[in-house]
Amino acid sequence: MSDKVLKLGIPAGSLQESTGELFRKAGYKITFATRSYYPTIDDPEVHCTLIRAQEMPRYVQDGSLDCGLTGYDWILENDAKVKELTELVFSKVSKRPVRWVLAVPNDSPIHSVHDLQGKRIATEVVNLTQRWLAQHGVEAHVEFSWGATEVKPPRLADAIVEVTETGSSLRANNLRIVTDLLQSTTRFITNERSYADPWKKQKMDDMVLMLRGAMAAEGKVGLMMNVAKDRLSAVLKILPALQNPTVSSLSNTDWVAVNTVLDEDTLRHIVPQLKQAGATGIVEYPLNKIID
Repeated sequence: MSDKVLKLGIPAGSLQESTGELFRKAGYKITFATRSYYPTIDDPEVHCTLIRAQEMPRYVQDGSLDCGLTGYDWILENDAKVKELTELVFSKVSKRPVRWVLAVPNDSPIHSVHDLQGKRIATEVVNLTQRWLAQHGVEAHVEFSWGATEVKPPRLADAIVEVTETGSSLRANNLRIVTDLLQSTTRFITNERSYADPWKKQKMDDMVLMLRGAMAAEGKVGLMMNVAKDRLSAVLKILPALQNPTVSSLSNTDWVAVNTVLDEDTLRHIVPQLKQAGATGIVEYPLNKIID
């Protein structure tokens, strides 16, 4: 067994399960045990630690962790000096970036950033919010919120800066969005010292390659079919693809096999068209990774 170990931070909380699923699709079996902050992974050269995404940049920056996954928002909030190896667009609800927004009660007189002058703002991203206000020349009192931020206006705060994916929680609490401050996605980060180590660098680069491959396969499926050569042109006109479909010869020289990758949500529209154009033996198969 190798005595070399890569210390990997896994974000605890809302991103924990989606992160674990992404790693599993990338080929790493991560298991979360109840009451343990040290998930197991089927690679003896990797040691995992569950850390809140908010704290991840700080621990990666100081070398307590060699690498980890966290949001771009938390890198900015901590003003962390870390190296971003890749962007991974996934979240707890959707596959879209999350948004940090300024929100106020529906009947609030606040309609722009300039209306915040002298007001009280509750948020978890104090530094990010203060820098945003300074960019607009506005002075306001920004206080840290420990949670349940949506319930604080209007009694405990005039406005909030809160993260949202769908906006449903804000609407449920009778809040409206005034403006966006930032869009954030998950990043795989490391520090310069760890990345300067050839063994750790290779280990991280390999991991990033597989994670990106798993992300690229999200929502994609493979499709293969047999097509008579005289119908091939009609079939190819129907097929969208990441690249040109692969066309292979069959033992019957009048026929070819066509293999391609496409968005899963287009299948129900495309398969009937392919059948009508002359494709036969149409087979759909799942994809775990697409490596470019």
